[in-house]
Amino acid sequence: MKQNHPKRVRDLVDGVLLLDKPVGFSSNDALIKAKRVLNAKKAGHTGTLDPFATGLLPLCFGEATKFSQDLLEADKTYDTTVHLGQTTDTGDTEGLVVESHPVDVTVEQIEAVLARFRGPIAQVPPMYSALKRDGKPLYEYARAGITLEREARNVIIHKLELISYEAPFLKLSVKCSKGTYIRVLGQDIGEALGCGAHLNALRRTQVGPLTIDGMLTLDALVAHPEPLSLLAPVDALLASFPAVQLTAELAKRFLQGQRLALGKDVESLPGPLPAEQGRVRVYLDDKLLGTGQLGEYSILAPERLIATAHT
Repeated sequence: MKQNHPKRVRDLVDGVLLLDKPVGFSSNDALIKAKRVLNAKKAGHTGTLDPFATGLLPLCFGEATKFSQDLLEADKTYDTTVHLGQTTDTGDTEGLVVESHPVDVTVEQIEAVLARFRGPIAQVPPMYSALKRDGKPLYEYARAGITLEREARNVIIHKLELISYEAPFLKLSVKCSKGTYIRVLGQDIGEALGCGAHLNALRRTQVGPLTIDGMLTLDALVAHPEPLSLLAPVDALLASFPAVQLTAELAKRFLQGQRLALGKDVESLPGPLPAEQGRVRVYLDDKLLGTGQLGEYSILAPERLIATAHT
């Protein structure tokens, strides 16, 4: 007779974990393990890192998941090592080598090529990617030996700097817009240099306002006696937005979804209003209430609200 095991009761955990994703883990694998360690009910990550890549993978728990989209849209920064002279079917070190060429390029030639990739560029997404076609990820077609036409996408390379060059390895620092494939960038640089290339290593060092400061490994999380204490607060995701402080009465109305004419109450507010219009994080004392849009005439419109702020 089949035994019915009691379903595990998960906890309501709110916060952000700045994880240093290890090599060999998919982003989802890392999320599942961290979620299990924290016994969290709700969790999500903020944009995938390939299994061969390492570095900053912000994991959001509970109420923080409401703001994870901001990091999906945010600029990212990477350190990467490009292996010149070899192309692989995946564009990275996990793939099979499909072409090899001698490498005879100078630093001056490299700098000239890098200059061509700074600013707005068009990229063709790789076949080995999670982008979907007819409900199926492209990598499934690629593994079946099928290559599909892909439309080029516009991205922005904000920064592309040469760190070092010791043939055949080219170390670069890249800051880019969302949707940029560093694997494709490495391949395109290799093609422009006439020798081909693939990524040998990739490490993400920044996502939006979040940096590697305070980042920790899965092993450190597992070994810690109080892993919940390692979480950053929800508003760590919102550090780039100005803050608005409300009175208790205004906070109550804000959490009810009401628009607030703060211009009338500016003298009673605990702090000054931001000079610029736009997105703000909203507080009662040190408690995050959510985000809002501060518009003309200091009208504050609620956007995403923290459910636990009502308690």
